[in-house]
Amino acid sequence: MSLPEIVTREQWLTARKEFLAREKAFTRARDALNAERRRLPMVRVDKEYTFESTQGQSRLGDLFAGQRQLIVQHVMFDPSWEDACPGCTAGVDETPDALLNHLRVRDTEFVLVSRTPLEKIEKYRERRGWSIPWYSSFGSDFNYDFHVSLDPAKAPVEFNYRDEAELRRAGMEWILEGPSEQPGVSCFLRDGEDVFHTYSTFARGTDHLGGSYALLDLTALGRQEAWEEPKGRSDNPRGADPTLTS
Repeated sequence: MSLPEIVTREQWLTARKEFLAREKAFTRARDALNAERRRLPMVRVDKEYTFESTQGQSRLGDLFAGQRQLIVQHVMFDPSWEDACPGCTAGVDETPDALLNHLRVRDTEFVLVSRTPLEKIEKYRERRGWSIPWYSSFGSDFNYDFHVSLDPAKAPVEFNYRDEAELRRAGMEWILEGPSEQPGVSCFLRDGEDVFHTYSTFARGTDHLGGSYALLDLTALGRQEAWEEPKGRSDNPRGADPTLTS
């Protein structure tokens, strides 16, 4: 592996300032993208989904645990597998209780959902030492409707918002070869008893998730800080405090 070029301090400072300008442009573009995401429309979830946990059977609205927003990490765990996906496992390993507490302060619950039976979930959770809420969607259409379990026998295959024809044109025929599990994150908003789907991201869209701010940026209410642009307003097109990105 090659190492960076060795230069003088003055040369390094020149290069660093040039790169800083690009970093600031990226930050402003990210702020604008986050603001546009908050302005996306949402769709009411009318289908009744059931989930199993150690607390018994739950509906989708119950997963909010009294919070207004819900973030679901779709953990890949086919019922025929003994272990969850290693990549998903690594991500959950890096999700501490403190992060969950930071989300809950923002009226947002974060849970895991997998299609495998609860018994396998609990065995794997015990091995990993996880305390994060984890629900089984085994026997429901939830994973298929949100396109993280792909099986043409269950529902038309759609992956990362591409249907079968678009997947073939993109050279992704491999995903059509048979049933598979895929990673994803979905966000929901609760208004009284009504639940709305606001956002889902798949594939590399899940790679950059980290701290609580990165997760909140996926939601309809965002970080819920004073500098954020209120949903539906356009007087601040970037939706962010200019002092934070200048």
